Amino acid sequence: MPPRRPFRVGIVGFGFIGRALFERLAEDPSLEAAFVWNRSPERLAGLPAGLALADLAQARDRRPDLIVEACHPDVTQARGADFLAVADTMPLSVAALADAGLERRLQVAAAEHGTRLLIPHGALMATDNLVEGRENWAEVIITFEKHPAAIDYSASGLAPDGTGRRVVFDGTARDIGRLFPRNVNTMVTCALATVGLDRCRAVLISDPALTLAIADIQARGRDGSRLSLRKEQPMAGVSGTEMAASLLGSILRAGGGRPVLDFV
Repeated sequence: MPPRRPFRVGIVGFGFIGRALFERLAEDPSLEAAFVWNRSPERLAGLPAGLALADLAQARDRRPDLIVEACHPDVTQARGADFLAVADTMPLSVAALADAGLERRLQVAAAEHGTRLLIPHGALMATDNLVEGRENWAEVIITFEKHPAAIDYSASGLAPDGTGRRVVFDGTARDIGRLFPRNVNTMVTCALATVGLDRCRAVLISDPALTLAIADIQARGRDGSRLSLRKEQPMAGVSGTEMAASLLGSILRAGGGRPVLDFV
């Protein structure tokens, strides 16, 4: 049997996450970069010849199996349906799906072109358990506690306040996804995996005393069951330091790759 060709991944965005993903792809012979695109092309200087993509409209020419958006929700908003016309697509800016119209458009595009809209688990703990219990969950609350420097307020219309611990937001996952799109991808993922964006409660707390980011999930089942999860994680900008490894795992699953030791 001839060897299986590498799984080709197009990378949209070459910031911290995009660059880390590119480096991970280079280390795994079962994977390879199909192209790399960035809003600021100068950041792509030094890439191997032929990898930098000047225009996302040319993505099809690079024959990707998967396109990973590691840029900004605006890119998924503007280009997500186009990506799905070319290949399976994994938006890391999951908060973009807080826009119900966009979510519907992407699902329609995937169905039309026979591709998949893939949601990475990212920093979401126990994703399989949450998804498997989806029909049973009566209530899900996800709380983030972060240092104010790790919160991007630019889309919220709110003023940063680093003077003390405070609740920045307490409401639905859909609403927080619109206000803090660069901070709450895990919250939106949790909502999609469980009770939905309009029923999942999301709480964001700013605390200048924190040296780690804290994520806490409380799920209550209709049958009286409860699931309690807590994670403390160093930050790199607005992302947890485990993001690159988590993303690589999602890509391997998307491409059918499996580690030597797997858990099912």
